[in-house]
Amino acid sequence: MIDYQPLYDALQSAKADVWADRLPQQISKAFDHTRHGYLATWQQQIDKLPEFTTNHRILDADTVKIGSANDLTELAKATLENQLKSLHPWRKGPYDLFGINIDTEWRSDWKWKRLEKHIAPLKHRLVLDVGCGNGYHCWRMLGKQAKMVVGIDPMLLNVVQFQFIRKLHGGTPPVFVLPLGIEDLPHGMKAFDTVFSMGVLYHRRSPIDHLLELRDSLVPGGELVLETLVIDGGLGEVLVPEDRYAQMRNVWFLPSCPTLMGWLKRCGFTNIRLIDVTTTSTEEQRSTEWMTFHSLKDFLAKGNPMMTCESLPAPKRAIFIAQTANC
Repeated sequence: MIDYQPLYDALQSAKADVWADRLPQQISKAFDHTRHGYLATWQQQIDKLPEFTTNHRILDADTVKIGSANDLTELAKATLENQLKSLHPWRKGPYDLFGINIDTEWRSDWKWKRLEKHIAPLKHRLVLDVGCGNGYHCWRMLGKQAKMVVGIDPMLLNVVQFQFIRKLHGGTPPVFVLPLGIEDLPHGMKAFDTVFSMGVLYHRRSPIDHLLELRDSLVPGGELVLETLVIDGGLGEVLVPEDRYAQMRNVWFLPSCPTLMGWLKRCGFTNIRLIDVTTTSTEEQRSTEWMTFHSLKDFLAKGNPMMTCESLPAPKRAIFIAQTANC
């Protein structure tokens, strides 16, 4: 089991005592085996996982690497690969775990490359990653010497994948992924130096409320890194799909970049910068042996990759950086 006491201590030091007091109960409730049919099996796999010895850990490269192929016998490596594949689908990565290359659905390193030179240095910062998936970007943040990284994601499989990797890492790295959503955080914490929200905003029924939640989790002068789906257009233009978008049911608001900048300003953010706009390619998001379900190419219009199968603009993602006021 993970020792969460360092997390509680860090939150108390950040004057987030309310969450530190509430968090043990939230974690216990989220990991109640009666709430998820596979959770007990997944937890048994983690508990039975040997603590492999390695000094090979690379967190600041495109592929997060833990261990090397030479650290394990062929039998141990084959067993580990079967365990990892039992946690299918793997959506965020890539990872190299003791010589096992996990070719995930998303090349999440491409997104990191787009933003890493633009953000404030993470060294010694307390960082929150909202909707972090299995924690790939959390490891990259730790590789930038963040003091502690807290990821939150309500999908239990994502959390289990992270816990599996954390045990392979060994020791007590200051990085955690919790089975929670941002609505589970106390209002007005103002505890984190940097907050990332990547691939979340368009899933929220109220994007303004999400921006306010992000703002209120940041210390005065803290930095928000926001990545989301956008459309081409001017100020005030927003796409609200009538039903699905790229086969996703839970997509609500796709603003233009000027519109989103206006939302950020209205929510009290300052120094708002648009640092990247990129159309998602089928090289960046695709099916692999580690994610065998349909992926982006199946959600685009046949013969026209600039449109989705619903005849809407194909996915285009923008990254914004903004600060909270200093007081």
